[in-house]
Amino acid sequence: MPGYAELPLHGGHVPRWMLARMERLAAAILEALVELKGPGAVVAGLADPLWFQAFNNVIGMDWDSSGSTTVVTGILKSVTWRRPELGVLVLGGKGERMRLVPEEAWRASELLGVDPQRLEALSRAAARLDSALLQDGYTLYHHTVIVAEGGEAVVVQQGMNPEARMARRYHLDRAAIEEPHTGIAGRRGLALNLTARESREARRVIADLTAEDPRRLERLVAEAYRLARGAPSIEDYLTGAPRPQGGPRAPVWARYYKPVKPGPRLRRALEALASSPHAGSEEALLAAPGVGPAVVRALALVADLLYKAPPSTRDPVTHPIEPYAYAYAVGGKDGVPYPFDARTAERVAEILEEALEAARIGEKEKLRALMRLRKILPRNS
Repeated sequence: MPGYAELPLHGGHVPRWMLARMERLAAAILEALVELKGPGAVVAGLADPLWFQAFNNVIGMDWDSSGSTTVVTGILKSVTWRRPELGVLVLGGKGERMRLVPEEAWRASELLGVDPQRLEALSRAAARLDSALLQDGYTLYHHTVIVAEGGEAVVVQQGMNPEARMARRYHLDRAAIEEPHTGIAGRRGLALNLTARESREARRVIADLTAEDPRRLERLVAEAYRLARGAPSIEDYLTGAPRPQGGPRAPVWARYYKPVKPGPRLRRALEALASSPHAGSEEALLAAPGVGPAVVRALALVADLLYKAPPSTRDPVTHPIEPYAYAYAVGGKDGVPYPFDARTAERVAEILEEALEAARIGEKEKLRALMRLRKILPRNS
């Protein structure tokens, strides 16, 4: 179930001795999953924010840390590129490493036989979906694409909100505008959500606006901005309607996401949008150049205040964070629910590695070997 998770921003790093044990355990779990269900199961698991968090906890990372995303994907990237025979690869990463996705997609094509252009398209769409079409106050700083040899792929990316001191993780497995997230975990908040099904009419109006003459569209933005500030509309003048009381007429999302003032930067973006081959269609929202958060807010404001097609303000959260609902096998880095147990982590990895070796003997031996794992996992959590 693709979705997103929200976690507190944490600094610091994982000690090398602990990271080595986490990586060994993660590699053994990954190999077991591939052996039992195939590479596609890895992608399916990582697409589910709850599965992702459980995997994070099992290898010993904190449940409540923004580092869950960076550490888990970093470990998986190290393991998968060292062992491409597993049929899974992790592309991208944190900061500047996000820009490596196009280059690594072509390397993944050589190793796994996947379509690099499809991976690049999914990567670009996911970044735009979670930065422009869904504006929830979080700025993306981590972006990875996990792909299996069968073509299954998921984007796992994370944004931060320094004021709230929180990070939010997003999971997407398709480049769809409407409802790209499901199985979402996090705290409910306020959002400009053009990905919601309730935003269909707003998206239709915005798609039509992308084909407008940029000069006329800029005038519409200016008029919408005037209305957002509480000024009377032209219709009010013509009909003699009384000026609305109670301050600005902008919808609640526009008061939270500051309306965009017309200016040279917006004008250039609107001109680039109008000249795009996608202008006039919803595809422009995903593929046209220059469609950043400010342009989306400006067009949404026009759709809402001038064309009476308001976008959704629903923050697409469906699952609350329940840290102790996850399985703890070896403790946690910060001592929650108990200190990281290096000996147990090594033993779990060792037993799992033995089980995988035994699995090569035959089906019955494989099942017996894997069942032995249950006997060594600690019961406390």
